Amino acid sequence: MFWLKYISLAVLVVQNASLILSIRYVRTLPGDRFFTTSAVVMAEVLKVLTCLLIILLQRKCKCPFMLLNTVLKDTLKMSVPSLIYTLQNNLQYVAISNLPAASFQVTYQLKILTTALFSVLMLRKSLSRVQWVSLLLLFAGVAIVQVCSFSCPLTCLLSPHLSPANYMVGLVAVVISCLSSGFAGVYFEKILKGSSASVWVRNVQLGIFGTALGMLGLWWNDGAAVAEHGFLFGYTNMVWCVIFNQAFGGLLVAVVVKYADNILKGFATSFSIIVSTVLSIYLRLFVFLPSKLSYVQLRLCPPSQICLLSTPPVIERRTEELTSSSALKHLVMSCRREQR
Repeated sequence: MFWLKYISLAVLVVQNASLILSIRYVRTLPGDRFFTTSAVVMAEVLKVLTCLLIILLQRKCKCPFMLLNTVLKDTLKMSVPSLIYTLQNNLQYVAISNLPAASFQVTYQLKILTTALFSVLMLRKSLSRVQWVSLLLLFAGVAIVQVCSFSCPLTCLLSPHLSPANYMVGLVAVVISCLSSGFAGVYFEKILKGSSASVWVRNVQLGIFGTALGMLGLWWNDGAAVAEHGFLFGYTNMVWCVIFNQAFGGLLVAVVVKYADNILKGFATSFSIIVSTVLSIYLRLFVFLPSKLSYVQLRLCPPSQICLLSTPPVIERRTEELTSSSALKHLVMSCRREQR
């Protein structure tokens, strides 16, 4: 299973990057907005059905009672991570709806730090001094990204929809999501590696609780609206792609945790920053924001990319250029002339 470990990690990189960009895309499209709570429920249902089909094919089980006994055994153990994963999925929609895609990806890497801390506390794993220093550098890098993003005047000027209030909502959502991701991931790893049950059985158990909790969240948040407009209100082909992608991601994470560990999973999703950043630039240029003003914004003020990929002197020098009033005035006037 050595090859499965690295193949699953590579696929996770692609899946994670595509999920973030696709969610961001569908939430910015004009028209009726779908209910995010219903999307979470649909993803859980698809995950459960897929895993049940795999179990049936693997065991060639013709008796539904045998399958039911297999799934229900030790099911209560999975209620804790299922509750947390459901909360995390909903928070992910909130965060991405209020943060730029690349900024979300960078901040979301705090889950590596929380995962490492919970691994030490719950699994008694030991980390080397170099690993602890790397985690501290990760935390410092995320903090720099948020300072640059929040204080950059060009971002506020060229992206008025990213108000300070919305930005803080997204930031709080992603921090809570990181904490929940770290705990739930380590808890799931402990259960998965400490029992003989297959990955697919554990996914069905997770999905049962996830579907029930998702339905509860849907009723609590959007019950009246769903009753009026319908469960599938606002669903388009792109929304269905997002739901299938999210369901596939849930299955993929379980495989990665089984054959690797949560820390490797975290580094794989970190690598997806590069993928999502490059794709974000390309898609925003040719699909999302085709105007000249948006082109200048993406070329001259991508704080998450600057803080992540540049050395500290470059960050300081670039920030001075962006905060210079004369440079800002010249930039805006040039954009207006080009638009005319």
